Amino acid sequence: MLFPQKVGENRYRARYGRYFEEFNIGDIYEHRPGRTITDADNIQFSLMTMNYHPMHCDKAHAEKSEFGKLLVNSGLTLAVVLGMTVNDVSGQAIANLGWKDIALTNPVFAGDTLYAESEVLDKRESKSRPTQGIVTVRTKAFNQKNEQIMVFERTFLVAKEGHGVGDK
Repeated sequence: MLFPQKVGENRYRARYGRYFEEFNIGDIYEHRPGRTITDADNIQFSLMTMNYHPMHCDKAHAEKSEFGKLLVNSGLTLAVVLGMTVNDVSGQAIANLGWKDIALTNPVFAGDTLYAESEVLDKRESKSRPTQGIVTVRTKAFNQKNEQIMVFERTFLVAKEGHGVGDK
């Protein structure tokens, strides 16, 4: 999400992401727009990351599986869902501190459109960095049928208002 900042008379600048003070425990951010995954996305990502598993890039092999078609590489799914959260959640982040409890709850196929939402679970001021805070969110992702396909928690270090890179 782009947050407008007044920078002069009748003048505003888009700001990417939230500052530490703008996070409230229990808030849920719905990340839009969605992202439709294509066969080309899946095969290119799989080959680029040297994951040659035939379920991701051999259609004839995948057709013989219980799914009957190619599965989207879970690394791609995670990357896309994480990317969808950045403008709402970590646009002002200094660093990701970790992910945990990543669960793949349903398969993803080419043609699926992914949507995501993140709930703020925790926030605290950094003990060693007074101009920054630590935020934890739980992100859930869904396909176009509203079936949950993924969930994970992420913790990151984020700037306080007036201390982001773009504020200098």
